[in-house]
Amino acid sequence: MTFDYDIVISGGGVAGLTAACLFGTEGFRVLCLDPAPPVTDGAAAGADQRTTAFLQPARGLLEEAGLWEALAPHAAALRIMRIVDAGGERAEARQVRDFAASEIGDLPFGWNLPNWLLRREMVARIAALETVEFRPGTGTAGLFTRDREARVTLSDGSKVRTKLVIAADGRGSPMREAAGIGVKVTRYGQKALAFAVTHPIPHENVSTEIHRSGGPFTMVPLPDRDGRPASAVVWMEDGAEALRLAALEPAPFEAALMERSCGLFGPLRLETPRAVWPIVTQVAERMSGQRLALIAEAAHVVPPIGAQGLNMSLGDLRALRDLAVAARDDPGAAEVLDAYHRARHTEVAIRATGIDMLNRASQVHAQPLRDLRAAGLSALYGAAPVRRMLMQMGLGARGGA
Repeated sequence: MTFDYDIVISGGGVAGLTAACLFGTEGFRVLCLDPAPPVTDGAAAGADQRTTAFLQPARGLLEEAGLWEALAPHAAALRIMRIVDAGGERAEARQVRDFAASEIGDLPFGWNLPNWLLRREMVARIAALETVEFRPGTGTAGLFTRDREARVTLSDGSKVRTKLVIAADGRGSPMREAAGIGVKVTRYGQKALAFAVTHPIPHENVSTEIHRSGGPFTMVPLPDRDGRPASAVVWMEDGAEALRLAALEPAPFEAALMERSCGLFGPLRLETPRAVWPIVTQVAERMSGQRLALIAEAAHVVPPIGAQGLNMSLGDLRALRDLAVAARDDPGAAEVLDAYHRARHTEVAIRATGIDMLNRASQVHAQPLRDLRAAGLSALYGAAPVRRMLMQMGLGARGGA
């Protein structure tokens, strides 16, 4: 039987492009598709101003994909995760707890990079791989599978034959829907604002998560911007409040930023447009179907807490790559994909449940519940063995990134 490709990847976001680099480096013939060409200039319209924090275990996978050397010069190290409780009557820090990476090893917790820059470097890596073809502007329109092959219909009307389809096409994944795989969705009535700021007080490579109500306000270090310390911000709020904030003019928005950040970094200056997206937890009923593997948001969506989202996706990729390499002649065989589902689905469900609980705790408005949250944080921080275990689990030490 003649195949056009070994692997077809539906989706050219950060996860899909990483998959193309990883499987291409392993020598598989790969086609990566995305209906929207990636914006690889941070100043261009439509550039993804969000950032991605790659936790420690992800670095090895990025090295194996041939990406880390190009990404490292642009990465901001995350050496301390700081949790701030500001749940008192006034918007001020009443508890500050630091989780230092030095407690569990010599490396930082991770490294933060802008999404548009990730796309730029990943597209450049793909161009250097002879076995990988990237078709921006072309998406997937249909999927037909048999025991021995998958046929993918493209948005331009053409068809390709492949051994394996990887769905990296987002939370509304067309490939997942074509395979009839359902999802369980939990909604919170929250939205997140994402943008970048500069500030007079250096971040000193500390990722800071401030809890008050509505959800966490997280500042993640970025490299300096025009000589000023810079951070990426994810501000989670109840939906109506998030939309109100997104519509504010810069001056009143920056005043709201100063209050919500408790002034910890001085006045925050908005440097990029504000993106808004809904917060949900979504887990697919299965991680695989016939000739199909689900990764990233096609398989799981979680609130942006603890940098778990993409790092769970890289855990998917690591497991799928290992299984595919062990069955190189037929990476989409039923036994390979069943093993992939078993390797990832329970892990994903457990992490999604944990993040759901953290998000609900961060969302509370009632003062007694905020006080209870602060007491819990204090108890966790005070027990050194528990603190180290939580850090190791956050880095994926208990099975997958």
